[in-house]
Amino acid sequence: QVQLVESGGGLVQAGGSLRLSCAASGLSTYTYTMGWFRQAPGKEREFVSAIRWSGGRTYYADSVKGRFTISRDNNKDTVYLQMYSLKSEDTAVYYCAAKRDYKNLYTLHDYDYWGQGTQVTVSS
Repeated sequence: QVQLVESGGGLVQAGGSLRLSCAASGLSTYTYTMGWFRQAPGKEREFVSAIRWSGGRTYYADSVKGRFTISRDNNKDTVYLQMYSLKSEDTAVYYCAAKRDYKNLYTLHDYDYWGQGTQVTVSS
C-alpha cells in the first residue's frame, strides 16, 4: 500500500523560506515521478514541481522557477520541496503526489497517489 506523508508546512513571512518533506512508502519501482501540487482557497489544484525518482530530472512551474527546489533522498524515500523568497500568492495547501511513469507529469489527474496535504501560509 502506497502512502505519502507530507510535513513541514507552516506560517512564514513574505520573503522567508520553508522546506516541505514527503515521506513515501510502498513504492515498489524507481520509475515513479514524484510531484508537488498546491491548491489555494477558491482555486484549482495546480502543478508546482516534479522530479523523476531515478535520475533526478526536475521540472518546475514558471511561477516558482528560481525560488523553489525539488530534491529526493533515495535512502530515506523522501522528496523535498525547498521554498525560498516566499510570496503571499504561494499560500496554499501543498500536496505530494506520485505517478508510475514519466509522462504527463504536469497533469494532476495522471497521478496515482496523493498525500493528505500540508498548509503553507505566507503573511505579507
